Amino acid sequence: MSLEEVKARGWEELDIILISGDAYVDHSSFGTAIIGRVLEDAGFRVGVIAQPRWDSPEDFKKLGKPRLFFSVSAGNTDSMVSNLTPGLKPRNKDAYSPGGKTGLRPNRAVIIYSNRIKEAFPEVPIVLGGIEASLRRFAHYDYLSDKVRQSILADAPADLIVYGMGELQIVEIAKRLQAGEDIRNIRDVPGTVWKMEVKAWKELKKRAEKSDNRSNKKEQEKSEKEVLKKEKSEQGIPEKEKSEQEIPEKEKSGQKDEKIAENAATFLKRYLEIPSFSEVSQDKTAFAKAFRIYFAEQNPVTGKGIIQPHPKTVIVQNMPMRLLTEAEMDHVYELPFTGETHPSYTEPVPALEMVKFSLTTHRGCFGGCAFCAITEHQGRMIASRSIESVLREAKKLTEKPDFKGIINGVGGPSANMYGMECKTWGKKGACLDKSCLYPRICPALDTSHKKLLELLRRLRELPGVRHVFTGYGVRYDLALKDEEYLGELCAYHISGQLRIAPEHFSRQVTNVMCKPGREVYEKFTQKFTELNRKCGKEQYIVNYLMSGHPGCTLEDMIEMAEYVRDHGGYTEQVQDFTPTPMTVSTCMYYTGLDPFTGKKVYVAKGKKEKAMQRALMHYRNPANYELVYEALEKAGRLDLVGNAHKCLIRRKEKRKK
Repeated sequence: MSLEEVKARGWEELDIILISGDAYVDHSSFGTAIIGRVLEDAGFRVGVIAQPRWDSPEDFKKLGKPRLFFSVSAGNTDSMVSNLTPGLKPRNKDAYSPGGKTGLRPNRAVIIYSNRIKEAFPEVPIVLGGIEASLRRFAHYDYLSDKVRQSILADAPADLIVYGMGELQIVEIAKRLQAGEDIRNIRDVPGTVWKMEVKAWKELKKRAEKSDNRSNKKEQEKSEKEVLKKEKSEQGIPEKEKSEQEIPEKEKSGQKDEKIAENAATFLKRYLEIPSFSEVSQDKTAFAKAFRIYFAEQNPVTGKGIIQPHPKTVIVQNMPMRLLTEAEMDHVYELPFTGETHPSYTEPVPALEMVKFSLTTHRGCFGGCAFCAITEHQGRMIASRSIESVLREAKKLTEKPDFKGIINGVGGPSANMYGMECKTWGKKGACLDKSCLYPRICPALDTSHKKLLELLRRLRELPGVRHVFTGYGVRYDLALKDEEYLGELCAYHISGQLRIAPEHFSRQVTNVMCKPGREVYEKFTQKFTELNRKCGKEQYIVNYLMSGHPGCTLEDMIEMAEYVRDHGGYTEQVQDFTPTPMTVSTCMYYTGLDPFTGKKVYVAKGKKEKAMQRALMHYRNPANYELVYEALEKAGRLDLVGNAHKCLIRRKEKRKK
């Protein structure tokens, strides 16, 4: 992170410099650390500039000019999410900054960082990565500006986007640049997005059209020749072959043109064109159509590339990169991470404290929740590490001087999809026409927790480990399929509270979210209570709930409040839906349409209604009285105001204006 450290390594210059909107933490839960270690492992000299000042290019010059390229990321989250609340107010804490300080990264960090780099080193290639660039790779709805914005690659002066989990892509790009290749010619790496000139795109389509016309003409000529050949054969007339010398120059030239046109046609067969930026920014139906097409192609086995024209450039996404193999996953997570913040920091980084003694077991999620972008970033298929690899990492944790004997998290995007797979994944990837878990768990999916149970048991047996907790991220509909897992979860892996995410208790809303209904939740809570009683423990469920999601009306929120009133589970863990790029829910929020069926979806967009929906979940809070009353009045449910047991709030003789 400094020239002194570069010199201490005996290096004259750096090959690659990573720019990040987060503090630099050398832990495998942080994207910059993984990419840095993977590049180092491949033999490259890597530097990191974390949270640079962005009002001038000076901070971007502090490690000098990289020999190969700059890589730019906003950090572990989109900069809008890091900086702003769902109400678009500045957050009072940034978990990815030293001391939780705010204001250390700009909104739209990737674009701003890229502009500063271009000012400092105009000739150095720029590769974008991380969640912000990955999920803004096409024209997208931007919640901050409340409009459709261009692909981030059209707005930033960069050369490529690495989307998804980028280890394989970034190493290939680095090696090809090292070999002297021009970054403008690196256009065939899966899991990357590149730019094509509008003029070149028009010419490509023109050539492909010519090729199609020629193909049709050739078929016709072939048919006619076969008829003529047959007639001559019947008359006993021999056919004369043309020698190379007899082929006229004009015909040779035509053959060359045909080859170029055929190449264009072959190229376009590997890609699908979606509605352009101009179309999706003016027509919500076109936006939903574009979303539906690229959503269906996020499959590394069968997916095609995607092309989206923009006014001044054409955005080309190659098909997704394959998953890492088990051996590759093991190798990545066993690189020599220190697990610490950079020594230059004098204050702790809160995000590290949450994951310092946790273990990543897998990537990907086949849950398919509409509001989650994992499908578009990590994919729906699971890539898992071996049990031995996870155990080796756990043993290293036990050797840390500040380890207290507690591993506080084991999992990935979910806690209990480790080692799971579907028999169809190898041949065709995840299904395009149905979800693995919604509306019910697919029978082709292997839902056995056997491998996870073995891992958890062996972790518990490690010397120095007192507890292995899984307090969050459990997909409870999957857990219900394996009582042995659920029994051991209750007996050994919960420290008093298990956090799960039913999100809502109205069937109408959970259907839009693609989440299991409350009958599955009730079955789980009943089984959870039984198993805890059996093992003599008093443990509780904490629910994560959501307000303001597309499809959710005031009536739905009142139904949820009544359910909480009747069944317990009142919680402060409520989040207001925040539209983030590339989720199904955000597409619905912007368009008011289900992108897969075209049906209309109700969307609460007004600040007042969103505030009322959220207040209904905290109906006991006196500060929310006026909003709850107004919501009940608007919905015609003043029967829930009064002193009866069923009432949500008490009646007051005089209400504040």
